[in-house]
Amino acid sequence: MSRHGYAQTFQDFEAIIVNDGSPDTPELEKVLQPYMDRIVYIKQQNKRCAGARNTANPACAGEFLAFLDSDDTWYPEHLASQVQQFVDDPSLDLVYCDSLLVGDPNASRDSWSAVRPTVLPRFETLVVEKCQIPISTVVVRKVAILKAGGFDETIPRCDDYDMWVRTAFHGAKIGYIRKLTVHMYIGRPGSMSQEKAKMVEAYWGILERFKRILPLSDAQRAVVDKRAETIRTRYLLEEGKRQLGQRQFAKARELFAEANQKLKAPRLTVVLFGLKIAPKVTGQMVSLWSRLASALSFSKLSGARMARG
Repeated sequence: MSRHGYAQTFQDFEAIIVNDGSPDTPELEKVLQPYMDRIVYIKQQNKRCAGARNTANPACAGEFLAFLDSDDTWYPEHLASQVQQFVDDPSLDLVYCDSLLVGDPNASRDSWSAVRPTVLPRFETLVVEKCQIPISTVVVRKVAILKAGGFDETIPRCDDYDMWVRTAFHGAKIGYIRKLTVHMYIGRPGSMSQEKAKMVEAYWGILERFKRILPLSDAQRAVVDKRAETIRTRYLLEEGKRQLGQRQFAKARELFAEANQKLKAPRLTVVLFGLKIAPKVTGQMVSLWSRLASALSFSKLSGARMARG
């Protein structure tokens, strides 16, 4: 608790903790006991992240909401620096900052910087991920979340991405500060790769859903259509790799072939040929290359972070 909330230099806040069906409830409540007179504690059946956030929002008495997932940490100056953005520009509706993303909390070499935006965060740039908004970096006006309809509890993954895009669509002005004040845990590299196909599939589904539920202009619809097509192709590749890892060579080849209709990539063409004549060897080579590429990417990004400070 102290490293997350009560160590903040800005102290004018209330802490709302939602126990979203935790299997460790006795241990959690034991840890929370010294703080019970200072927090709002809500216990509910598991409704996933979106449901927990929606439960907390109406319990909040203030004008602003800040989110902190259980694995993440705010640095002491986090709330102060975020609130200052609203002081400097009262027209802002949502602000966020840089964060340190960590694959293994015990290994700093696995950390890298969050994507820093080079353009203004708005509907179109969020759709194509030129800007990314990590949930635990956000401070947002409560009214902006309500105007956009709150978090969608039907979405199993990427509900925060969906929330920020809809918030921007409904007119929220978004600000960003190039200051690292949040430490975020995103899982070890192995688990990340296992979930990648599901995450990309969820992203694609959200884009398709935008076309159904939002009154998009022709220009906005064109942006969403193009992005959905790109993400669908990415999903075919990720699902193909997943099937390859499970030695489902025929299914993997089918998915890669469909993706290559769009990509027309020479390397993928070679993989398709290899899966046709020597599927087991090709599968081993693709798996090895994917692991090496992932390790090199982690090492390079970690080095960039270490060089900065």
